[in-house]
Amino acid sequence: MSLRYLLDTDVVSEPIRPKPRRGVLRRLRQHEDEIAISSITWHELLFGMERLPASHRRAEIERYLEEVVLRAMPILDYDSSAAEWHAAERARLAARGQTPPFADGQIAAVARVRQLTLVTFNEADFKRFEGLHVVSWH
Repeated sequence: MSLRYLLDTDVVSEPIRPKPRRGVLRRLRQHEDEIAISSITWHELLFGMERLPASHRRAEIERYLEEVVLRAMPILDYDSSAAEWHAAERARLAARGQTPPFADGQIAAVARVRQLTLVTFNEADFKRFEGLHVVSWH
């Protein structure tokens, strides 16, 4: 199968929540060959883990990142095409007084230039971007 979905950090993190939503886990399994993450999401996942003290929880997260995320989800780079789209969208939104968080713009750009649907629980954060298809797997 080919890639169809780019997962936002909140969706990738769902399986390691204390009480993950079953519907989200089902969709992750259902689309396992069609999902990827951005290099920005990879950074956010690693940063979150690195901030934790040595503990069982940190080890569990590290194991999930290495054994599940790295093995099953391609990591797509924020490249020059994404940077160009992001710059234009950021300027357009800034002119309207709606400057989005930088990382959200980068994630949106990776999805948009690769024509992938962005899967997030924070649809409102991404709906302002033109030409970006956004869904929630709540």
